[in-house]
Amino acid sequence: MTIVSYSQDGAVARLRISRPERRNALNHQALDELHDGVRRAAAAELRALVVTGDDDQFCAGADLKELEDLAFTRALRAALDDLAALPFPTVAAIAGACMGLGTQIALSCDLRLATPDARFAVPVAKLGLMVDHWTVQRLALLAGHSTARWMLLTAEPVTAAEAHRVGLVHQLVEPGDGGPGASVLAAADELAERISHLAPLALSGSKLGLDLLERPGGEVDADGRYLAAFEAAWASDDLVEGRRAFGERRSPAFRGR
Repeated sequence: MTIVSYSQDGAVARLRISRPERRNALNHQALDELHDGVRRAAAAELRALVVTGDDDQFCAGADLKELEDLAFTRALRAALDDLAALPFPTVAAIAGACMGLGTQIALSCDLRLATPDARFAVPVAKLGLMVDHWTVQRLALLAGHSTARWMLLTAEPVTAAEAHRVGLVHQLVEPGDGGPGASVLAAADELAERISHLAPLALSGSKLGLDLLERPGGEVDADGRYLAAFEAAWASDDLVEGRRAFGERRSPAFRGR
């Protein structure tokens, strides 16, 4: 049975984790399927990707009923690296539990929407484990150093309201008639659809520039990748289309070139 499903509607795709009996905790199969879905998204002509869970939960972490060893953590790091490296924006639609590995998935996405019932935690100290340093760095950059220390050194969860206050969550979504999971997914789908109409070269270049800020040692664009993306955007047909559409008072039709 498939645990992580991939679906695509036009230029927007969705990865959904569905293992409700374990609050969508990932085992080896689910991790492999998550990585396969990320690879599939990378090979498609997408403009945005939404990552979500099933049954009003995002992901409760790694399934510790199946041994989590260093091989598992290496496979996880490869999957999350590929998710974070996608050249288009990614949106996490979060309800309920977002714990441990679930928080790592959310951190690997560019944008995070959550319902008020969502809870974020990195409770590795309760298990005698550690997360890799990329997770520590990304958590501190997104949530702030103080919040990262609280989460890592107390193993206590952070509420959605607090996560929103410190910037870990970009938007809180109130639950509707369909429940919190359906509400936040609808909001994420709507956001991804809006993003899909923006200029792809501008988005991928801006995402690259943001990612470069996380380089160790403070090296920014040492290999000239951001400059190349900057010059490509300024020389693109999309820039011509954007200016023409602005003058004609219509929505632009960007083609990513």
